[in-house]
Amino acid sequence: MSSRERALAAARAAAGKKGADTVVLDVGEVLAIVDFFVITSGSNTRLVQTLADEVEAALKATGGGPLRVEGYDDATWVLLDCGDVVVHVFLDEVRAYYELERLWGDVPRLQVEPAEAAGAARE
Repeated sequence: MSSRERALAAARAAAGKKGADTVVLDVGEVLAIVDFFVITSGSNTRLVQTLADEVEAALKATGGGPLRVEGYDDATWVLLDCGDVVVHVFLDEVRAYYELERLWGDVPRLQVEPAEAAGAARE
């Protein structure tokens, strides 16, 4: 499975569990170490952990789960490092503070809508 397909699988999993404003950023052209960032958020720490668990399960189903997970216990910013795909699961206010989408605003973006959780994402 390609890194793009893995990123979209992670994004769909998050969107399917009520991840807010789930996006996939194609950072491969500007970062040599990773191809895609998936960014999503939840309104409370329990939801952040649920989103991280769902994404991890979806990625394991594709044949490879995270190499490392950081921030799970605190659940304000959980990072799932899957090598070519890095998933950021934020608490809503932490996401607003760091604004990763603005930082990486010049890279191509795929938006995953909740209604599309089981289908394809659009560019």
